[in-house]
Amino acid sequence: MKIVTTPDPRLRQRCKKTNGKISDEIAHIIAEMRKASLAWEKSHPYELSAAMAAPQLGFDRRIIIIRDDLDDKKNNSFTALLDPEIIKTEGKLLTDYEGCLSVPEIYGLVPRPKKVKIKAFLEDGTPVRIKAEDSLARTLLHEIDHLNGILFIDHIKDKQDAFFRMNKKGDLDPIKDFDSEIKNNKSLWGE
Repeated sequence: MKIVTTPDPRLRQRCKKTNGKISDEIAHIIAEMRKASLAWEKSHPYELSAAMAAPQLGFDRRIIIIRDDLDDKKNNSFTALLDPEIIKTEGKLLTDYEGCLSVPEIYGLVPRPKKVKIKAFLEDGTPVRIKAEDSLARTLLHEIDHLNGILFIDHIKDKQDAFFRMNKKGDLDPIKDFDSEIKNNKSLWGE
């Protein structure tokens, strides 16, 4: 399936709950998300598909998948979380790089809380509570944002010197003139 990218309006909608019920439709969505995530990764040698949210494939459901090992590109297993909700965030805001399959080629310095507690349902309907910190917390918050129609670029207030583009060597180069970037690439930024 094709990954939905900006400025597609489906990325800006709040998704519908699954109510923790696993149907054939939900199982199909999860399978498509796993498949699309790994297919995207094959064509992006310097990047890891850490996670995905259902609206990134055009599905209006509160489902995310997250890679079981965020540091190992060879580990192709993902955990699906249905109806994830943030219970609490803790710790000071940490700013780090984020990218997104739905905002192609762009990375940004995004402030996020160090820790998060969430509740969700697993793929088999089991309710779970998860405490996460650092990169796992950041990834969960990023994906839950997708379910609420929020993109990582929305969290960046000072746009100048906060955005980067990946070059052919896999390095991040700063986007020096952000205003020109928006003017020349309106479809990407949705402006």
